[in-house]
Amino acid sequence: MDHHPAAAWLTEAASAAQQHGAGDLLRIVLIVMFFGCALTAWFLLRGYKQKDD
Repeated sequence: MDHHPAAAWLTEAASAAQQHGAGDLLRIVLIVMFFGCALTAWFLLRGYKQKDD
């Protein structure tokens, strides 16, 4: 099977992930999820504010 240069980075990334683990990626995903949930909650709950007109 031929290895194409475009696919070489994928195999290199896979071997690096096995060596280093998924700690950094997991940390980034959790931070983005946290801020995404906070932003979604703010956007949805701001419509429930009552106006005193």
